[in-house]
Amino acid sequence: MKRVPDRPFSPVISLLTVAAVWDGHLGAQLRDLGLTTRKYALLAHVEATPGISFSELARRSQITVQSAHAAVQTLVADGLVADGNAHAGAASDLRVTERGSEVLRDAEQRLAALDARLSGAAPDLAAALKGLHEDPIGLAGQK
Repeated sequence: MKRVPDRPFSPVISLLTVAAVWDGHLGAQLRDLGLTTRKYALLAHVEATPGISFSELARRSQITVQSAHAAVQTLVADGLVADGNAHAGAASDLRVTERGSEVLRDAEQRLAALDARLSGAAPDLAAALKGLHEDPIGLAGQK
């Protein structure tokens, strides 16, 4: 059997692995609500910014506009989001429905419980991650 050489520790690979595991846990918590982690994030963005455009929604979610359209269509079909201007040529007016708000509150409670459980097991990691999404590689303020 050929031995694979030891590789140095990679924080990037470690963080990606942890993210995949935690994403799986969150996905399992959201499944019976009819949400995926992506749909949860989109629903939260729409609630935080009523009337958000598909372009802005895609930018915030780091997905294509086409993917945002497809995902929002499923949220609309599920009764979680409404588009007040859903006709060709008009700018969208995306808003979370009452049912969407209820589902989002339930999802947020589940996320909070998962956050407490997972970050309780690794408090140093939780502290290190706080705010990291805003400046992932420490380039803020550098030219």
